Amino acid sequence: MATSAASGAAGELSEEQEAFRRVVAAFADEVVAPAVDGYVAEGRFPVELVRQMGELGLFGLPFPEEYGGLGGDYLTFCLAIEEIGRVDQSLGITLEAGVGLGAAPIAEFGTDAQRQRYLPRLCRGEALAGFGLTEAGGGSDVMGGTRTRAVRDGDEWVIDGSKQFITNSGTELTELVTVTALTGGGELTAIIVPTDTPGFGVSPPYRKVGWHASDTRELTFDGVRVPVENTLGEVGQGLRQFLKTLDDGRIAISALAVGLIQGCVDECVRYAKEREAFGRPIGANQAIAFKIADLEVAAQTARQMYRYACRRKQAGLPYKREASIAKLYSSEAAVTAAREATQIFGGMGFTTETRVGRFYQDAKILEIGEGTSEVQRLLIGRDLGL
Repeated sequence: MATSAASGAAGELSEEQEAFRRVVAAFADEVVAPAVDGYVAEGRFPVELVRQMGELGLFGLPFPEEYGGLGGDYLTFCLAIEEIGRVDQSLGITLEAGVGLGAAPIAEFGTDAQRQRYLPRLCRGEALAGFGLTEAGGGSDVMGGTRTRAVRDGDEWVIDGSKQFITNSGTELTELVTVTALTGGGELTAIIVPTDTPGFGVSPPYRKVGWHASDTRELTFDGVRVPVENTLGEVGQGLRQFLKTLDDGRIAISALAVGLIQGCVDECVRYAKEREAFGRPIGANQAIAFKIADLEVAAQTARQMYRYACRRKQAGLPYKREASIAKLYSSEAAVTAAREATQIFGGMGFTTETRVGRFYQDAKILEIGEGTSEVQRLLIGRDLGL
């Protein structure tokens, strides 16, 4: 259950935030947990669960009501990611990317016409959007590695190139992808590309180590033509836009990592009470109890970090450093938590029949996506003047 996730932290939330957190926690425990094993085992995208999340309002959490959102704040959105991620990381990243990478750039940088056209369906979870940034030769070097180009031809952009590792880009719910491309004098511009546009190609899903029920694909653009009015924000502002998008995403990934850590705590506490060895529960052994205590410390510490970054963002204060700190600590703590939880479970921990076994598969990508740990240390150092 979700009780331990709120331990020591519920008092820092408003009554409305805590009430919503409990609703999402119950949904995760009662709806997601019984159903998700099959999707993960089959590597199948859980369309039905995503639609139910949409009906619950999760995809519209931080967006204005006029566009179909709930008008909530970013912290409430991150609380939802944590609770879903506590049970399943694939669904957690589907929510994080659907909102943070798919809908949020349109909400923040789009015209009112673009918001009116795209956001209502995205907020209701009836449609998903992707964010096409990463390319094969780029990785962390976005500007140096981008080869996708968009050339102006009258009132249209003509896009050629490819993107890789794009989340939510090939599901039956996916209706658009925002693509960064080189335009004009070599600057980056973000352009909205509907997925039914001729020349837009979607490769089969990657065979990933983890996140098996999450959709991740390579995209190709072969003479893709879209109206110039699909430009997101101003021409040449793509770099600024994606940097802002990634700052927000790092907070959300931190929340996802906290969900994983808390899931490890919950599972290990339960297992340590049930599993007996040498005539007593293994939790009676200090070696096990101390490991679980360390996991709880990591969960509580990481949780405070992402909530602090959220509050700075919502107060209009600088939060780039805080977002990087939260993401760096939480993701590395999640990898440690998954490893230690697997050790506590022993042989059963090395099977994907256990939640901790799946967490062990899922954890590593948290140190890579939305900026690697090395990039976070670089950003923090720069912000310190180094």
